[in-house]
Amino acid sequence: MKTRRTFLLAAAAVATTGAWARPLDAIKKSGKLVAATEGAFTPFNYFDGAKLTGFEVEVAELMAKKMGLAIEWKTVGFDALLTGLAQDRWDLVIASHGITDERAKAVTFTAPHYCSGGMIVAKDAKIKTAKDLTGKTVGVQTGTTYLSNVQKLGTAKEVRNFPSDADARSALAAGRVDAWVTDRFTAIESARKNPQLKLNLGALLFTEQIAAAAAKGNTTLAQAWNDALAKAMADGSYAALSKKYFGEDVRCK
Repeated sequence: MKTRRTFLLAAAAVATTGAWARPLDAIKKSGKLVAATEGAFTPFNYFDGAKLTGFEVEVAELMAKKMGLAIEWKTVGFDALLTGLAQDRWDLVIASHGITDERAKAVTFTAPHYCSGGMIVAKDAKIKTAKDLTGKTVGVQTGTTYLSNVQKLGTAKEVRNFPSDADARSALAAGRVDAWVTDRFTAIESARKNPQLKLNLGALLFTEQIAAAAAKGNTTLAQAWNDALAKAMADGSYAALSKKYFGEDVRCK
């Protein structure tokens, strides 16, 4: 899912600001978990009018409840999420971050809360597979795993970066790019909600595990989250949310 390019900057922020993440005891004492997300990635985290909602928002609220905590939300641009985490501006980020070795150098991941992958989307039904991206212009959100995986192919005519995933989709709709690579579930949701765009869903370019992120070394918070997630997966509450948003259980098998 979304892999950001600012991991080393995030690590540098810790060194220069001297910020320390709140351990679980401090969070429990305050009674509130401060969580950050993008708020612009349907159906995972987005605004329905003035209300922040989505699968990840509801998952985080469920985790906080099982941990005996209230939750306070912060929404910022995707590029600022991990930097803000390193600067101790919030306790946890949940915004469809794919687990990568590079990111793991700068954050402590929780257990994955779903598995997905980057799907190829095009107006031209003939563009379905990685091979079909050869010589094409491909739109992706800046800094994501979609970007890095398209670049790894080395066959696209041009890879165009956009500030948001919605901007990349709009570029496809307007014919400014030949294909768009995004999350599988986002692609399905976009095609369902925008039939007039006549989006054709192709193959998965890659697969990945998606997890929340705590500040590097904040293992007490990550473990408490993992315990809550395990309970939710065992008691059916996770499955209920998954089926509400996707019609299937999206946990990693």
